[in-house]
Amino acid sequence: MFKKLGVSIKEFVIDVKTEVRKVSFPSKAETMGSTMVVIVFCVIMSLFLSVADSFLVWLISKVI
Repeated sequence: MFKKLGVSIKEFVIDVKTEVRKVSFPSKAETMGSTMVVIVFCVIMSLFLSVADSFLVWLISKVI
């Protein structure tokens, strides 16, 4: 039983090493560009949600 476990762990580690060699990491420019897109999107969404929340608060205050 333990012999099978050792063999399967060894095969797993070999497979992981093989897959890691296939990974392509983004360049610094790609990482910076993607980060800027995420930051801009977060700022835009926070502004939109703030305006929507303020409008809904105003609307509810008029109804009540």
